[in-house]
Amino acid sequence: MFDKKVLVAGSGKSGLCASALLARNGEKVILFDENKNLKPEDVLAKIEDVENKDNIEVYIGELTDEIISQCSIMVISPGIPVDAKFALKVKEAGLPIWSEIELAYNYEKGVVAAITGTNGKTTTTTLVGEIIKAWNEETYVVGNIGIPYTKLSDGTTDKSVTVAEISSFQLETIVSFKPHVSAILNVTPDHLDRHYTFENYAKCKLDITKNQTKDDYAVLNYDDPETMKLADKIEAKKIYFSREKLLDEGVFVEDGKIVIKEADNKINVLSLADIKLLGTHNTENVLAAVAVSYYMGVPVDVIEKVCVEFKGVEHRIEYVKTVNGVAYYNDSKGTNPDAAIKAIKAMTTTTLLIGGGYDKQSSYDEWIEAFDNKVKYLVLLGQTAKNITECAHGHGFTKTITVESLKDAVKFCYENAQPGDAVLLSPACASWGMFENYEQRGNMFKEYVREL
Repeated sequence: MFDKKVLVAGSGKSGLCASALLARNGEKVILFDENKNLKPEDVLAKIEDVENKDNIEVYIGELTDEIISQCSIMVISPGIPVDAKFALKVKEAGLPIWSEIELAYNYEKGVVAAITGTNGKTTTTTLVGEIIKAWNEETYVVGNIGIPYTKLSDGTTDKSVTVAEISSFQLETIVSFKPHVSAILNVTPDHLDRHYTFENYAKCKLDITKNQTKDDYAVLNYDDPETMKLADKIEAKKIYFSREKLLDEGVFVEDGKIVIKEADNKINVLSLADIKLLGTHNTENVLAAVAVSYYMGVPVDVIEKVCVEFKGVEHRIEYVKTVNGVAYYNDSKGTNPDAAIKAIKAMTTTTLLIGGGYDKQSSYDEWIEAFDNKVKYLVLLGQTAKNITECAHGHGFTKTITVESLKDAVKFCYENAQPGDAVLLSPACASWGMFENYEQRGNMFKEYVREL
């Protein structure tokens, strides 16, 4: 596929899987990482799923002109900004820069459904994956959900379906990636430390549709104003979903049921009362999943059965345990204010809320305003604790406390909650700095709760 070596930037999970994919398919790879604390032999040892590692060289430290001159393209891991100093150097040298998603897609032989959005991606992708698996055994669920697309794409066939959760970081550097059905669930400010402006961020989300044609489908949230602003720029056939409106065509709620309407044909899919997920935002996720699955060709009876059985995903308003009459919920995946707003709105009782973390330059005003007299205490930790405290006090909410650790936060809630209250970890911030990722944060929270 490539006439020279392929430069893979980043030795995390994405970079390791991209290198293995290339090596498995006979390409020569230079795996590069700036972190001088790494040892090449240790990085090489982590690469799996490839018999012959002779095709992979590992370089640590500064990216030199000599290395760049040996390569025809760079595959960049999603965690690395495209304006990193070495990435700009590669771009100036005239090398194309591909995302790991783009590389994987070049080995894809089946049909792809791809889902993006600020919030709800993982729940929707997981549900779509379960629905399509129930219809087609040869289904792969990949992407931002935790399994790199490059790990599996060269194993696809003309009968397989790939369901991919795609982040804005991954969409920055796609070239030919083209899902048959795409979905944009919502667009609210996030990752502005990386994308700088909301317009740049929204453009990345829109790019999931950029290679689609009128023979493809784009599933869009009719209730989300920012998503609707993108609609005119999309060439694919637009399929709208709505929790709030009765649509002339699309997937929506009518008389307590999710329905699909096409021209004069209306299909009842399932009753909202049968959905096990907490919160109105999850109704939107189910609507989107129904739309994606239906336009991927899945029969309605299969969609209904799986939606009714689906119990949600880990770290998203996940019930952990009840201690002394207090229910504990893990929403560690609430890594931005909009996600955290959905979580607090889903709570039905007085709540002690644990928040704070890495600073992504987010605004917390709307989150604080969404408390609606429901939050008993706001327990804060991490880099953003001071900013959130000031924001909360500015909105007249003064029941804030700052703690040093997540364990201290759980301890405070345990000591101050009354029977009938809930404790919710929903940070509104990323986990970096204190934790490796949101999964580790959520797992530690669950561990501390189970120790109570």
